[in-house]
Amino acid sequence: MGETSFAVRRVNPRYAFFAEAEATLRDGTSVPAQVSELSSRGCYIDTLQPIPIGTEVSLRISDGMKTCEVPGKVIYIHSGYGMGIFGMGVVFGNAAAEELSAVNSWLRDLASKKVTPPPC
Repeated sequence: MGETSFAVRRVNPRYAFFAEAEATLRDGTSVPAQVSELSSRGCYIDTLQPIPIGTEVSLRISDGMKTCEVPGKVIYIHSGYGMGIFGMGVVFGNAAAEELSAVNSWLRDLASKKVTPPPC
């Protein structure tokens, strides 16, 4: 029997994207973070401090050239497997178009640079 490829097809493609971030909780606590993936609906962040699932945050993302601040909510978390780093999926909340202009600009740049791997 041949191997079957189970390609995951997302409605909103994710791109590898590395930027500094800061998640601010409702109580004002600020959690430094690093963005490692970006899509039009959310991002994946890495932190040294876990943020519980369901927590609403204000996420400030900066690549050194552009900065944006968008509301978000942690929807899943991966433990650091003993390394002290936690990865979290954050879905963006309702944000005004101007708040998402940097995200949209980054995504346009990433999509234009995406290279399709050669067939196996």
